[in-house]
Amino acid sequence: MIHSRTAEARHTPWTPDSWRSRVAQQQPAWDPAELERAVAELRSLPALVQPGEISNLRRELADAARGEAFVVQAGDCAESFEDATTEHITSRGRLIARLARGFAEISGRPAVAIGRIAGQYAKPRSAPTELVDGRALPVFRGHMVNGAAPTASARRADAARLLQGYYRSATTLNLLRTLHAHPAGQLWVSRECLLLPYDRATLRNDPASEQWFLSSTHFPWIGERTRDIGGAHVELLSGVANPLGVKVGPAVTPAELVALCARLDPERAPGRLTLITRFGANAVRRVLPELVAAVSAAGHPVVWMCDPMHGNTIRLPSGIKTRRVTDLLAELDGWFDVLAEAGAHPGGLHLECTPDDVRECVDEDTSEVGGAQPLCDPRLDADQASALVRAAAQGLRRGARPVP
Repeated sequence: MIHSRTAEARHTPWTPDSWRSRVAQQQPAWDPAELERAVAELRSLPALVQPGEISNLRRELADAARGEAFVVQAGDCAESFEDATTEHITSRGRLIARLARGFAEISGRPAVAIGRIAGQYAKPRSAPTELVDGRALPVFRGHMVNGAAPTASARRADAARLLQGYYRSATTLNLLRTLHAHPAGQLWVSRECLLLPYDRATLRNDPASEQWFLSSTHFPWIGERTRDIGGAHVELLSGVANPLGVKVGPAVTPAELVALCARLDPERAPGRLTLITRFGANAVRRVLPELVAAVSAAGHPVVWMCDPMHGNTIRLPSGIKTRRVTDLLAELDGWFDVLAEAGAHPGGLHLECTPDDVRECVDEDTSEVGGAQPLCDPRLDADQASALVRAAAQGLRRGARPVP
């Protein structure tokens, strides 16, 4: 089944709208007229990122694929519209830059700084509804879709929020460019490609190269729930010039992953595709070796990136979600060991973190978790994120191999 769908996708010409014939998962129940108005306005608005920036990032990611650089991708699980302020943007941009600099100083290898920022306003969910005081309500899907308040009016999918997300992304990106225009270096922005009408509306064609690019972020990624090779998300992003990320969980098979690489990286171009693995501390040593071997044998020069966050989320008896830093470190350690044994280059680290004074992830004892809950998943604080980055830098130095 996988091979027949792959062949169909390969022989069907890509267009900016070819995704519409595919199954589109994780899409809200928009009002059609409201969505049409929002999309029409979005298509008239300027690109947030430019083709030259995208080309530059691909070159840096190509260095990471060859083992000549390492990606530090970090930021909030889900951004809030309320946080598109000077203080919040500045503190987050500085944290991401500081983590990248810290990695470079310890490892001696250049770091590519990518923020989960300037557009990470939507999140996939495991169910379309939830029970609140015995009432079924649409689930909160992020501020680009609806509000978090547990009321029917707040949870209605409002397409006007797509425009609000665009303008807040523009504000965030403009301030980040100011902050990082000098010695701090380039900070790239990334987000999950989830809301397909928004992504289609922000596609632009570059007259110089005649290529289509996603103009709303430098580095889009496809989530674990939407990476179906025959689905709409893979179809849309397969035709853009941006470098792409794909989240890969423990259920993927080597054949599925190789087929996905062939669909998204048919030219086997370094810097085109990043595989963001999210297995959990107990699965990484069991699952990753066969995947690395299969992708390497197929000749895809991917960036291997470790996301130790999503496979290690636990829920306390109170219902609060948290993550143990010891579990995150264990997955990272296993990831480095597997890649070293396979002779593959470790390419990056993907963290959910915040500069705010929070206690959402715990170092040892889960009873320490406290304070307000995050908008979505638990994040590392700045000290915890720095500890993970130090561990990654030390792991790279421990298992470094000569670059051919």
